[in-house]
Amino acid sequence: MNTQDQNGYMLLYRSDEFYNRLSHQELQTLMNENNAWIQRLTAQGKVKPGRALERRGAIVSGKNGRFVTDGPFAESKEAIGGYLLVDVETLDEAIAIAQSIPSLAHGGSIEVRPLAEECPLDVRARELAREEQLVTV
Repeated sequence: MNTQDQNGYMLLYRSDEFYNRLSHQELQTLMNENNAWIQRLTAQGKVKPGRALERRGAIVSGKNGRFVTDGPFAESKEAIGGYLLVDVETLDEAIAIAQSIPSLAHGGSIEVRPLAEECPLDVRARELAREEQLVTV
């Protein structure tokens, strides 16, 4: 990832496990297409390979992490199945890369999200500190 300019996007793979409906040959073809696609973008310096995510886990929520439920999104048939980090200048470039993912021909969707330069908690803390300074001045 380009840490100097803080450019980057995360592509989140959402899937209903379409791959379970493919024949062995279709699956092998898709895997070859995906590997070639990743290798091409990696050689261009536009991506850092991500990882697939297990279809199990937990969701921790509530005050002090009081609630732990099966996750991810047990009520949804479509969950985030993996991610890819993309190092490009604009959202349009990241979208173009997402549109070229071979597996989209079989279903699922790709969520394109910019990487934040900083945590929203830090931003809010600075805002509150400025407001407090204005009150005491």
